[in-house]
Amino acid sequence: MKDIDTLLFDCDGTLIDTYDIILTSMRHTVNGLLEQSRSDEELMRGVGTPLADQMLYFLDGDEARVEEIVELYRQHNDSIHDKSVRPFPDVKDALDELKDLGYKMGVITSKRHFMANRGLEICGIRDYFDVLIGSDDFPLHKPDAGPILEGCRLMGANPSNCAYIGDSPYDIQAANAAGCLSVAALWGMFEPDTLRSKDPCIEISSLGKLAGVLAAR
Repeated sequence: MKDIDTLLFDCDGTLIDTYDIILTSMRHTVNGLLEQSRSDEELMRGVGTPLADQMLYFLDGDEARVEEIVELYRQHNDSIHDKSVRPFPDVKDALDELKDLGYKMGVITSKRHFMANRGLEICGIRDYFDVLIGSDDFPLHKPDAGPILEGCRLMGANPSNCAYIGDSPYDIQAANAAGCLSVAALWGMFEPDTLRSKDPCIEISSLGKLAGVLAAR
């Protein structure tokens, strides 16, 4: 692995804390509107993949209803998003440090571009990132490597000089497939063992540790 000069980040669960927002909307949509009785673990299992794929699972493959249920989820999620979204505690200080060290930074997320951009703006961290790719910006989605490779292309970065930081197993799979340094964010929505099962290159317990870990490689 060459020296890392570019950092690409997942959004929800890595930079901004939206666990409660997502879970509340999942409960509302799946257990409420669809009248199912899914555990919180099952509701959150697919987070990090496209919402349509998650809803297709809960609809037992009924593709005819996916668009309708996705829209109902989004209506609820959008209604509670702005008043609840927040950055993780050390994120802004960590991004300041990484920026001062000269890293180029971008965001690659399975969230819609508009909502990811809005969340980053509300949290006061949008300006750190030169590139933002949402689920509606690219035809392929994590765990496919495509969105990360597109981020590298837009940033003018070689994947081998790039680290991708994310809190889901799909993030680790996508980063490894892209040939990037995969960094497991252990503070996010998934258990550490779930991330470790996908063989991340490194793991960190907070974003504030990233600069030191990269420097020590």
